Amino acid sequence: MSELAKYQMYIGGEWVDPVGGEWFDSFNPYTGQPWARMPRGGEADVDRAVTAADDAFSGGDWPALSPSQRGALLRRLGDLIAENAQSLAEIEVRDNGKLIAEMAAQLSYVPQWYYYFGGLADKIEGAVIPIDKPETFNYTRHEPLGVVAAISPWNSPLLLATWKLAPALAAGNTVVLKPSEFTSASTLEFVKLFEQAGFPPGVVNIITGFGHEAGAALVSHPKVAKVAFTGGEMTGQKVYQAAAVGLKPVTLELGGKSPNIVFDDTAMENAVKGVISGIFAATGQTCIAGSRLLVQNSIHNEFVDRLVDFAATARMGDPQSMDTQVGPVTTLPQMEKILGYIDIAKDEGAECVLGGHRAQRPECGEGWFVEPTVFTGVRNDMRIAREEVFGPVLSVIPFDDEEDAIAIANDNPYGLAAGVWTQSIKRAIEVSNRLQAGTVWVNTYRAVSYLSPFGGYKRSGLGRESGKQAIMDYLQTKSVWISTSDEVPNPFILR
Repeated sequence: MSELAKYQMYIGGEWVDPVGGEWFDSFNPYTGQPWARMPRGGEADVDRAVTAADDAFSGGDWPALSPSQRGALLRRLGDLIAENAQSLAEIEVRDNGKLIAEMAAQLSYVPQWYYYFGGLADKIEGAVIPIDKPETFNYTRHEPLGVVAAISPWNSPLLLATWKLAPALAAGNTVVLKPSEFTSASTLEFVKLFEQAGFPPGVVNIITGFGHEAGAALVSHPKVAKVAFTGGEMTGQKVYQAAAVGLKPVTLELGGKSPNIVFDDTAMENAVKGVISGIFAATGQTCIAGSRLLVQNSIHNEFVDRLVDFAATARMGDPQSMDTQVGPVTTLPQMEKILGYIDIAKDEGAECVLGGHRAQRPECGEGWFVEPTVFTGVRNDMRIAREEVFGPVLSVIPFDDEEDAIAIANDNPYGLAAGVWTQSIKRAIEVSNRLQAGTVWVNTYRAVSYLSPFGGYKRSGLGRESGKQAIMDYLQTKSVWISTSDEVPNPFILR
């Protein structure tokens, strides 16, 4: 076996080895073999990175930049990402196994976040308050928080890191970013572009390692002012608890068990494609996966037949091939988790009408593949309908009418997203209004934009990413009072 690529961390504008002198392997999900070695960061590395970020926030070139100059840096970064999108996508595919067709498109779209927030950087405006006190002038200003700890997941590392980096930097903060231990390579390649764009040292720092070591130390560091996390619900709870000790604001984008609701007046062919997109695209490894398919009873059997026939044609194999439609699961533990949930569904009495096992196709080799899987006869109280599988496993649940569909859809601890398939504009609006979800798609699925806020209800998280609302989560508001009076009144009375 050829020698593995060996990476370093990026701290204070320098490439550095971990203080503990340890590395760990990063695996290619398509081959099941290691392809690179990542630095195993610990508490000392985190402290060095946070200190570098705090120094860059408190003095030097970064705070001296005007908001317009910050925006120019972000737009320049966007141009560099566009120029390097294909190479970054190829590294991401090698690291997480997602399709090159999707990752190339995703990386080509990522620059838009830096253009958008770069343009927003000098439009963060306070207000003059028409205060009710005589001879008093009052205004507000929005100021950066300080050092932001950003933690990104393994399913879309650069896109979801960008959702944190772009608004945080536009607001004037500095960042320490920790990617998932399973997919660190693309982030370490990505950070090189910040230096090329002209960002001062220490503004963006990359720590790699395991959650219980580097991640925990980062969240709890006293100089970290805010935490932005995307990942699983259980880890999100730990992040929230640790941040609460320091009274740090958090943005949490967690899990989902999103309902994709198909009414009997739908354009059936389009709905089948939308359901396929919602659960089998990205091998189901997306927080917004439409993993609960709710189908109206009057079309249930016909729709399921069409769905299964379509899903059975999915081409599996090398994610670097543009012809592949379903790639491997990103990690071995995740594949084992998915297969475990398939067994749970069978034990619960659900009927497996497609897939239901690890893929043994020749084109899948020794990779971590799970066949696209569809269960019918699912009740909404089954574990397969309530818990996030995060894989290509679809639960089909029948319903009678709108009231029934809404009741089933909302009877879940999560509330990240939902889909509605209908030709009735009245139904589309009314059902969308009543669904407990941060994003509702009508006659489409898995659409996101830098212009529109994204986030969840209930246990799917806190705060929003993207859109104008996102930048406010990286700012704090100061109220300034100026007296124009020639005399200070009674000092013992509250003015």
